[in-house]
Amino acid sequence: MLQEIRIQDLGIIDESLIEFGPGLTVLTGETGAGKTMVVTSLGLLLGARSDSGLVREGAERAVVEGVFDVASDHPATVRATEAGGEADDGLVLVRTVNSEGRSRAHVGGRSAPVGVLGELGEHLVAVHGQADQWRLRRPEEHRELLDAFGGEDLARERTAYDAVFAAHAEAHAELETLRAAGRERAQELDLLHRGLERLESVEPQPGEDESLRVEDERLAHAEELRRGSSEAHDLLTGGDEADGAADDGALGTLGRARAALAQVSANDPALAQLEGRLTEVSHLITDLAGDLSGYVADIDLDPGRLEWVQERRATLTELTRSYGDTVDDVIAWGERAARRVLELEGDDDRIDELAHRVAELEVQRTNAAEALSAARRDVAEALGRRIGNELSHLAMGSARVTVSVSPSGRLGPHGADEVEIGLAANVGSTPRSVSKAASGGELSRVMLAIEVATAEATGSVPTFVFDEVDAGVGGRAALDVGARLAALARSAQVIVVTHLAQVAAHADHHLVVSKADDGQVTRSGVRRVTGEERVTELARMLAGTVSAAALDHARDLLADLGQGVDA
Repeated sequence: MLQEIRIQDLGIIDESLIEFGPGLTVLTGETGAGKTMVVTSLGLLLGARSDSGLVREGAERAVVEGVFDVASDHPATVRATEAGGEADDGLVLVRTVNSEGRSRAHVGGRSAPVGVLGELGEHLVAVHGQADQWRLRRPEEHRELLDAFGGEDLARERTAYDAVFAAHAEAHAELETLRAAGRERAQELDLLHRGLERLESVEPQPGEDESLRVEDERLAHAEELRRGSSEAHDLLTGGDEADGAADDGALGTLGRARAALAQVSANDPALAQLEGRLTEVSHLITDLAGDLSGYVADIDLDPGRLEWVQERRATLTELTRSYGDTVDDVIAWGERAARRVLELEGDDDRIDELAHRVAELEVQRTNAAEALSAARRDVAEALGRRIGNELSHLAMGSARVTVSVSPSGRLGPHGADEVEIGLAANVGSTPRSVSKAASGGELSRVMLAIEVATAEATGSVPTFVFDEVDAGVGGRAALDVGARLAALARSAQVIVVTHLAQVAAHADHHLVVSKADDGQVTRSGVRRVTGEERVTELARMLAGTVSAAALDHARDLLADLGQGVDA
């Protein structure tokens, strides 16, 4: 609900704070007093195009600020939060227009693009007027209104269609992706198969590259290793190759040293301990000499083995050059490649499965669309009658409303239908889209009829604004217009700019726009009227002047409507 709107330096309004309430609020006033400026200010607040001519003469800028009371889960609150604004104590929208025509917008205390105001406006206010931004300006809005009016039965068909449409779109997208990637998949499979064949022919073993590297080093230096280890063995044992060494080698020397200690060690425990250590060293040297002898015996001087090792290392290097830094990496790649081959080869089966699935879903989608279209056609007839009945109360009894549901030629996210609400304003005329068939005040009345007819079913926007909805009507028809506005106000906030007392008398809140001229500057303001002030305003609207007869007529009008003078 719109709680209040503050206007500063807009048109002839210098500054005014207008507070709104629930139910039906009317704005009245003399011609030229500035009633339309109130609607214009609301339009600016909801993203309408700005114009430097709207800025009050002599002012630098015009400012419009509105406060809306909306729930935390309302779409407008959600969108405002997305834009960085806050709405904890009401959603505050601000629009500023400077004298050069440039404008700025603020949403919930944060600067925002003007377009955000327009997005919020679609959820907050529906403005209907002779130059309006009304709700059915786009063809899809006709369909949305019909679907909302259709209730649970149509909603059930719409939900069923939405589900099968989404399932078809998902399956079709996956199928097209797999088909489009067919060539790339074949190329990848070829590369993987060739790589796996190379690995299978080589059969690399874990850690093989490192073990072969060690063996290559040993085989390549076999003669040097044999010679060095033999010399070391002879030096320890006194063999023939121990040049310049004693005949019995290191072991003989250690034996003589042990014998020398053995003669005297019994006389001193410390020396006996040293003799024991010398014995340990002798045993270690003996073991070492044995190991060296075994090493010399195992040295492989086979050139054929060296050649095989080097060729094997070269083969493994070719693999690591393509598939990993080490043989272990190559083996891991082979495992991944094998899994990937299974996946890619399974895509062919998946394509066949998806093709079958898409064909089934196409049939289901077509059937669901036909069921949805049938439900819409049934509801369309009822909606046309409901709107027509409302128009009969709005001085448009000869008008005929049609709601057509025709094939669009394709299955889209919302079905296969084009929906259009048409109006034949006169007897014998061909129905045309309401945006083209109605003009002036008729358009506002048509929209009033639509809003009243669909208000309970659609749960529409919380606030409706009608500008000059009563243009071209009077007398009893004007009372009917007021009654229909009051009916709509039972389920939403309704704000009406009117020049007819028969409409204004239905109001829950009556605001008067008036202007004053001090000889230099003309100013306009808005005030709430109740009691005798309201009677006086209604009398002026009825007779053009406030006379005793006009006052009595105004009181009688309020009494007939059950309003009372104190309302």
